[in-house]
Amino acid sequence: MTTNTKKIKILFRHRSMEMGGVEKVLLSILNNINPNIFDMTVCLTLNQGELRNEFPSHVKKIYLTDGKENFSKNSILRKIQLISRRIKLKRLDKNRHIIDKIINDTFDIEIGMDYRDYDAVLNSTNKNSKKIGWSHSEINVPKLKPLVPYILNSFPKFDHIIYCSVRIKEMMHHYHPELKYPPESIIINAIPIEEIKKKAGEKIDAFPSVPTFVSIGRLHTRKGFHKLIDAHTQLMKEGLIHHIIILGDGEERENLQSQIRSNGVENSFILAGNKMNPYPYIKNADYFILPSESEAWPLVIAEALILQKPIIATNVGDIGMMIKDRETGYLINYDTTEMYHAMKEFISNQELTTHIREKLKNIESQFDNKKIFDEIEQTLINLAKK
Repeated sequence: MTTNTKKIKILFRHRSMEMGGVEKVLLSILNNINPNIFDMTVCLTLNQGELRNEFPSHVKKIYLTDGKENFSKNSILRKIQLISRRIKLKRLDKNRHIIDKIINDTFDIEIGMDYRDYDAVLNSTNKNSKKIGWSHSEINVPKLKPLVPYILNSFPKFDHIIYCSVRIKEMMHHYHPELKYPPESIIINAIPIEEIKKKAGEKIDAFPSVPTFVSIGRLHTRKGFHKLIDAHTQLMKEGLIHHIIILGDGEERENLQSQIRSNGVENSFILAGNKMNPYPYIKNADYFILPSESEAWPLVIAEALILQKPIIATNVGDIGMMIKDRETGYLINYDTTEMYHAMKEFISNQELTTHIREKLKNIESQFDNKKIFDEIEQTLINLAKK
């Protein structure tokens, strides 16, 4: 296509831009698919999150309601603003024409970036646009169970489904083979290799002088940090001194902080909150650990591989395709005892970690970003032609 050809107009719908894997995927797409071919708009339900102002200049951003960042610091006023926002969102949900006035445009393709965005796309008043659902979640995750009927109802209504991992698609078809699926693609998440390496060089505060594990993820129960605290505590009791730093925030912060206090590991298990640039933490750590109950194709694993960091990770989602056990990382089950043994091995077996670091020297060759963005572009072009 040339610059004179009419551009394909795409609307990406997403709830908000808190730091997370889906949000990074969205930004990578916006930054890398051809703006001479695609005219891109993002509509956020909430103008909220650390990444809300990170969109490239050629992408139009609109939002339905203000984010918490714009709310008053006064607790009473803040509560009133939250209630008011909730009322506004309910009103918008009942009257899609108000949303149309806010968006004030029509599109060839509308994309829901995860299951929270499916309704927004499928209930669009633009009946001529092609609808894409992006799927990032394993359908059998316990916390997803209440939403399964909604997801199953949504899938057949899309014109196309994109899965971010082989595992996600396989599990969907395994548990729900009877579902009438639309055309599907598997497109893994792209990795901004040079950006990661550059940002990893930024200076951060002094790092612990003892062996240190870093992990990144939202503080949700399925991320397994509660199990990691117990494994860490056991190792500390045995005199295997080390630190664990968790980057991320979420609903489980209070519970995890309470568990940390009751285990007496406040000085060695650190909840460091969200970081706009997490890469120096990975680079400066000795090891990376991902103790999740479920994942798809986690960007954080790819990022840690790029920074050549020995990784301990649960063998869920596509992680087993990303890491070769005892060669480019160490795979475990979602189990406290296995986390304990793996960390003990990393801390005490220098031969193993040296071997893994050696194998990571050429790891970049397994990531082909051009192929990924070409697949996305072709999928969008083909769908727009139908």
